[in-house]
Amino acid sequence: MANTSTKQVQIIYGDATLGLRGEGFGYIFSYERGGMESLVQHGKEWLYRTPKPTFWRATTDNDRGNGFSVKSAMWLGTDLFLKCTAVAVAVNDQPIELPISPANNQYSDHEFADHVTITFTYETLTVPATTVTVAYTVNGSGEINVSVDYHGKAGLPQLPAFGLRFMMPTPAVRFNYDGLSGETYPDRMAGGVDGSYTVDGLPVTKYLVPQECGMHMQTKQVTVVRNRTLDNTDHANHDFNLTFKQDGQPFAFSCLPYTAEELENATHIEELPAPRRTVFTIFGAVRGVGGIDSWGADVEEQYHISAETDHSFSFTIQGV
Repeated sequence: MANTSTKQVQIIYGDATLGLRGEGFGYIFSYERGGMESLVQHGKEWLYRTPKPTFWRATTDNDRGNGFSVKSAMWLGTDLFLKCTAVAVAVNDQPIELPISPANNQYSDHEFADHVTITFTYETLTVPATTVTVAYTVNGSGEINVSVDYHGKAGLPQLPAFGLRFMMPTPAVRFNYDGLSGETYPDRMAGGVDGSYTVDGLPVTKYLVPQECGMHMQTKQVTVVRNRTLDNTDHANHDFNLTFKQDGQPFAFSCLPYTAEELENATHIEELPAPRRTVFTIFGAVRGVGGIDSWGADVEEQYHISAETDHSFSFTIQGV
């Protein structure tokens, strides 16, 4: 990512974490947890869990009818138990030794750079296994460019989806986005109208049996708006935002109060838990939902996602 900022980012080399901070932002990346564990913009925390690659979308009646859930079930397991196997750090594009203790003792408390990249490698719990890398590049303005790369492997079943999931601490009050109107999927885009839209709350389609919902395709940018934190001393009660922008190609996203696994686990809508978090996911690939019938017809071939080929996407995170 080209750095157009004249500001520099301060680097804090911890024993088990890498801290990056500047005016209005502070980020912490954990080597042990395998990802970004804190994303603070203007004093507001945006992470409740470490972002991780995700491979599962909740199955639909059509998926169950054609047996897709069974054929690709190993992706549900790896979605739940994905493990980080490697971490790499580069400062101004120059790789350095992973600065854990005691290697971090060579650095002072006054380290700065134009930009820093930290890359996490994950191994899937599939047979055969494959890897995914997530690289975060941070510059002095606090902008984060995120690149996500899946490495295809022969013999793996089709992917339900491929994305990066962010768990936010409190429910969003709304999200604004530039893209297609309404709920859209790769095989359900014909009715979508390109424009700018606002969605209040975190709506979940009220199917009798909870299933996949809330996808938005061909998105240029989306801003998530919250007005509460988990900090009991924070009584501001005003809106604060975080924006995700396309980096080259548009992306798909969903913004819901539940993970795909929570939707999957509920057999009736009343079994869903009370909304407590925002589950925001950016997708580089989404399987179609079908709809020809629910008794065996597969999704059309062009809307499948092969796990045997590479998939990549990138986006930028900006505080507002």
